[in-house]
Amino acid sequence: MNDSTRPWGRYEILQESDSHKVKCIWVLPGKRLSYQRHQKRAEHWFIVAGSARITIDGQITELNAGNTADIAVGVLHRIENIGSDDVVFIEVQTGSYFGEDDIERIEDDFGR
Repeated sequence: MNDSTRPWGRYEILQESDSHKVKCIWVLPGKRLSYQRHQKRAEHWFIVAGSARITIDGQITELNAGNTADIAVGVLHRIENIGSDDVVFIEVQTGSYFGEDDIERIEDDFGR
């Protein structure tokens, strides 16, 4: 299993193939991922634990355990932990390419 630490938390790759990649992602309280988009993949998020604020194409929604979100290819998106415990979610990526270099960051708290 692949485990990667980031300034906002960490992720673990659960499965990957030519057609999809599945990650479990932990977001620390008060942290958020960059506002970003991908040219070669779509994402489906399933919230497992915690309280999240998500932004998809400028629309802000709050999600809790059991809620889901779909992000189409090329659509700006971000997830933020608004609770006091970790936000844990499963991300299923589908498309033609799943590399970390298919991230176009529009805004980032960590200067990336």
